[in-house]
Amino acid sequence: MLTTTVVGSYPQPRWLVDHAKFESTAVPRVRMREVWRVPEPLLEEAQDDAVRLAVRDMERAGVDVVSDGEQRRESYFNQLATALGGIDLDRPGTAVSRTGKTVAVPRVAGPIERERPVLVRDVRFLRRVTDRKIKVTLPGPFTMTQLAQDDYYRDEERLAMAYADAVNAELRDLEPVVDVLQLDEPYMQARPDRARAYAIPAIDRALRGIGKTTVVHMCFGYAFAVKEKPSGYSFLPELDRCAARQISIEAAQPRLDLSALAALPSKTIVLGVLDLDAPTAETPQVVADRIRAALAHVPASRLVIAPDCGMKYLPRALAFAKLRAMVEGARSVAH
Repeated sequence: MLTTTVVGSYPQPRWLVDHAKFESTAVPRVRMREVWRVPEPLLEEAQDDAVRLAVRDMERAGVDVVSDGEQRRESYFNQLATALGGIDLDRPGTAVSRTGKTVAVPRVAGPIERERPVLVRDVRFLRRVTDRKIKVTLPGPFTMTQLAQDDYYRDEERLAMAYADAVNAELRDLEPVVDVLQLDEPYMQARPDRARAYAIPAIDRALRGIGKTTVVHMCFGYAFAVKEKPSGYSFLPELDRCAARQISIEAAQPRLDLSALAALPSKTIVLGVLDLDAPTAETPQVVADRIRAALAHVPASRLVIAPDCGMKYLPRALAFAKLRAMVEGARSVAH
């Protein structure tokens, strides 16, 4: 049977976060504590409960490899990026986002160091609340470099390698607990020329010594923010050379030309089959048709089924319905 998974995030309960604050601003790169509705002394307990809800939804939908839904995060990016030594949290910097907007970002004021475990407590909790395989997601070193103001290294490649060392230290502590470790690298697609210069060595450095299943996720951006997407990736064949075993891409919303999958002959493809911009859930038949189209280019042994991207910005009921359709569609193909 085809394995099903999630990319990372799942809708957070409205009693936990203020969705209006999320929807009125860009994806936060620095801390955005004002989105949390629960005060700090009770926040961790509330986040634990939100993780339980997200995991139960994934289990009820039938997903094989689950995450914690990133329920503790303000974004896929900022939980780790703001927890490293060398970052001046009191004086953020600025950078230009992939959409051309100037946004607040971590300011690198000293050597990047991973001074303490950041996600270990989170994944141990996830391990206790499910018997499914579990995955954890971290922002990758290239994307963190693109979303930082570098006042210390003043050299993108050196900064990326420093981030890679920090990510690697975190991954090594997470690996004994989890089954799948994923790096989120959307900015490789947005800035392919810079990515060709140093992204692959940075990814390989971040993944060195990791024996469990590793994934690099690359997308065009959240469907909430990016409505018109290209039908092809500007940086994809290059990833066949990286150390990750799996490459996760979105294909449903952009109507990706699936002949592009031939560019990754040595990788397992985590294929996005859920259009997260569509206001209704796909039917299992639609999902099955998307999977069969991919099977014309990739054997089932090298295919994992997933949403296009994180589901953070969807209504929870819609996210659950989409996941259930995804699993049913994948099972129908497998049979």
